[in-house]
Amino acid sequence: MKFMKIGTRPDTFYTEEATRSLISDIPTDLVIHIKNINYLLHKLQFPLLPKCGLLQRLCSDFSDSENVTIELHDIPGGEDAFELCAKFCYGITINLSAHNFVPAFCAAKFLRMTDSVEKGNFIAKLEAFFNSCILEGWKDSIATLQTTAKLPDWSENLGIVRKCIDSIIEKTLTPPAQVKWSYTYTRPGYSKKHHHSVPKDWWTEDLSDLDIDLFRCIIMAIRSTYMLPPQLIGEALHVYACRWLPDTTKLRLAEGSTSQTEEAIQNNKKILENIVSMIPADRGSVSFGFLLRLLCIANYLGVSPMTKTELIRRASLQFDEATVGDLLYPSTSTTDQHFYDIDLVQAVLESFLALCKRMPPSAAETSQFMRSIRNTGKLIDSYLQGVARDDNMPVSKLISLAEAVPDIARPEHDDLYKAINIYLKGHDDLCKADKKRLCRILDCQKLSPEVRTHAVKNERLPLRTVVQVLYYEQEKSSKVTASHKPTPPQELNFGAKLTPTTTRDNQGKQWSGPEEELSKEETTRRTILPETKERDKHKLKRSDDKLPLELERKAVLRGELVGVESDKGKEVREENLPGIKLDAKKITTRASSKGRER
Repeated sequence: MKFMKIGTRPDTFYTEEATRSLISDIPTDLVIHIKNINYLLHKLQFPLLPKCGLLQRLCSDFSDSENVTIELHDIPGGEDAFELCAKFCYGITINLSAHNFVPAFCAAKFLRMTDSVEKGNFIAKLEAFFNSCILEGWKDSIATLQTTAKLPDWSENLGIVRKCIDSIIEKTLTPPAQVKWSYTYTRPGYSKKHHHSVPKDWWTEDLSDLDIDLFRCIIMAIRSTYMLPPQLIGEALHVYACRWLPDTTKLRLAEGSTSQTEEAIQNNKKILENIVSMIPADRGSVSFGFLLRLLCIANYLGVSPMTKTELIRRASLQFDEATVGDLLYPSTSTTDQHFYDIDLVQAVLESFLALCKRMPPSAAETSQFMRSIRNTGKLIDSYLQGVARDDNMPVSKLISLAEAVPDIARPEHDDLYKAINIYLKGHDDLCKADKKRLCRILDCQKLSPEVRTHAVKNERLPLRTVVQVLYYEQEKSSKVTASHKPTPPQELNFGAKLTPTTTRDNQGKQWSGPEEELSKEETTRRTILPETKERDKHKLKRSDDKLPLELERKAVLRGELVGVESDKGKEVREENLPGIKLDAKKITTRASSKGRER
């Protein structure tokens, strides 16, 4: 920071109540009244009037011997700025810097302290300091621009704002290798002693000190030059948001503290909406995590629906690059008892899936798209495992988010099973109906052998789910056996006979019988006797659309329900299986004995 020292006399101003005066043997004959302070000064004995064109005009109607009182309540910068001008006239030492230049310059302009009034006047010295020191420096220009917020109209009319902004933009666009001035860069893990090169985003932290209107003006001007990549613009927005917007991850921890004032909330809304409007349209200019953080803050502040919609749209475009850590944001709603904001994630997911549906078929069939959609399904299942540990998370929200993932995005259900198991483990008081609803989203056919083994022994699962797992386990085992052991044709045909025929194809080759051309499944389907179909249909279908009845009988009678609790024997009886009488005590004894064996 640069300074300019003017004057040589020691400061002889002193204050008595609301009066400021000079230590002098010469009586005062001029009173300057500014707000609540009176300045007792001299008209001619010191060069006050000769340097101030305005005071000369105001005192022109009075004789030199008269005491004059002048009110200057509208002087820009107030009493502090006037005092700098008065001290300059008296030759008292003053130190000018970027922090007091603007009020001093505006007050000098107001008092008309120009060279036309007296050569070498205050305005000329201030302009020389502004051009040679402030505009040449990086932090000086930013500090000066900050002070213009107190005198916006004067600063704009005198060209201070435009000159400072031009100087800042020029330095921002300077290649990092040519940066020679001091800047602030306090990112974690960065030390200037160990880094000889200047980082590309060296300017972002200093610009975050500015008011949002000035910051927006500079960012939009930089964007219009197309000289910096969008990622650098996005980084500047990220640094500014971290500086000024509330941290929603700490809101739950500070629930007992006083809430923000209405003025602070309105200011934060303005900052957020401006940041969203400045995000470059290029994909990847800001990270997905940053977009979701802005969306979380938007929900907390209650910004306009247009801003929320835009954030959801932008986040959905980059949803495939998200991590679980990006999604684990706390809920900012005062009515929600659960910690994590699962509705926020579901809104972005649904927008992402809507974009996928609008894609042309040629793009939707590419391997890259399939990889992206499946990564999204895996991400949601991992996120469900995280929020399932929340003691207050409603089962309906968990089910709603799990069902929002399309089947194509979830080729296997191992991660979904883990999420369900975690939720059941942490919610022992969950009723049977909710357990069934939760487990109904699980496709047992898509479980790996290891997970099916765990599910069969999982006492937290409903009986219906356990029997389902057993059914598909047996079905897959039988298919594996059948694939290793060739089945005679007569067994495949269930007693039906096919008349072999011999014909030739287009190339003149012979082939015998439809069974050699049709698949095994198609051959079986075409040769099953009608009565066999009816008998198997009775075994495998039930009117209430529940599990295969024949399997359920076999599973219970053979004692294959390992690890089932005693109340599950009651649940079996509730299914009203015809022709089977089950003893709940026997099932319990079998389950407990197998548990001891394990």
